[in-house]
Amino acid sequence: MNFEEFSFDRRIAAGVKSVGYTTPTPIQEKAIPVILKGRDILGIAQTGTGKTAAFVLPILQRLTQGPRGKVRALIVAPTRELAEQTHQEIIKLGRDTKIRSVTIYGGVSKKPQLAALRRGVEIVVACPGRLLDHVDAGALDLSHVEVLVLDEADRMCDMGFLPDIKRIIRQVPEKRQTLFFSATMPKDIRALADRILDRPETVQIGMIAPAKTVSHALYPVPEDRRKELLVAMLQRTKTGRVLVFTRTKHRAQNLATFMKKRGYRAGALQGNMTQNQRQQAISGFRKGKIDMLVATDIAARGIDVSQISHVVNFDMPDTVDAYTHRIGRTGRAEHSGEAFTFAVRGDSGMVREIEKTIGTKLERRRVPDFDYGVGFNPERQFPQRSSSSSRLPRSFRSRGTRRRSFR
Repeated sequence: MNFEEFSFDRRIAAGVKSVGYTTPTPIQEKAIPVILKGRDILGIAQTGTGKTAAFVLPILQRLTQGPRGKVRALIVAPTRELAEQTHQEIIKLGRDTKIRSVTIYGGVSKKPQLAALRRGVEIVVACPGRLLDHVDAGALDLSHVEVLVLDEADRMCDMGFLPDIKRIIRQVPEKRQTLFFSATMPKDIRALADRILDRPETVQIGMIAPAKTVSHALYPVPEDRRKELLVAMLQRTKTGRVLVFTRTKHRAQNLATFMKKRGYRAGALQGNMTQNQRQQAISGFRKGKIDMLVATDIAARGIDVSQISHVVNFDMPDTVDAYTHRIGRTGRAEHSGEAFTFAVRGDSGMVREIEKTIGTKLERRRVPDFDYGVGFNPERQFPQRSSSSSRLPRSFRSRGTRRRSFR
């Protein structure tokens, strides 16, 4: 199948061609026809499967007909980064349609957002808090919304946005098309979907698990030796762009500074940064000015960088879902990727949960000639999977020189 079979408006078809899309991904192939028919949809897909275009293209098709200058499509996202990513997709795919989009989120001035709303837009891509601020102030009228998209609904609920989502739903017309996308489907998300969707078509792509294009490895390590282990790994590993996840904002900033001092082009992405600083970090990572981005889970969704070769869990994630979303940043668009997870004392329970989800035991690895400290024995908490566990990954073999540029 190719995109021509969807019979998009010629202006949208030109946008599709300009970004180089030729063959739709599975989520696009299944979801686009359903959305074009005006049906509600419950989309369940792993991150990195192309779902943004799966709902953006049909929305653009719908908005080529009908009035302009009114908010007819509302896309709600959990993070600023994901909102911007969606907005940029709309701009690229709809460049010839003259359909206007604006992003609305906190952490930046309201003035440009208000100015755009006054000029008139057809699509609003927003985070819940700032969206409701504008609604409460009378600056944003949602009474003409025809399509409501809840993107990464599970993440929004994880971040405590469920009450805001319910308020937003009360602001939009009851008669509308609702597109509900989630990477996981816990009970509260299922209940929300059942409440707001009207006879939806369910589109599920694969299991709710990490992509098959990602290989996984576990690195047992003493907690106080993780920074040094990260450096040792990178000295022996051929990589592209590397995304490192930490549990706290302070640790993300501290680790990025530590890696910079050791000659790596590293940057941080965490919640205490201004929106401009966050955008600069993501832009630098996307353009290759930064080879390593050290981030908190705020970046687990919304970073649209296809050439991430490795994800490193410097801190073990709190949940299996978080693990899935983190490593979903690599192995995208059918490219292969590697996910390395540091495991310290107390992580064995989460390791078992991850192994249960991905359906296989994580390969245990050690970095040759690395000083793990006196008396460290990973076998006690993280038994080896098999006799092959001492085998080094292909990228570790015959590599003893440091690669500061990662490429």
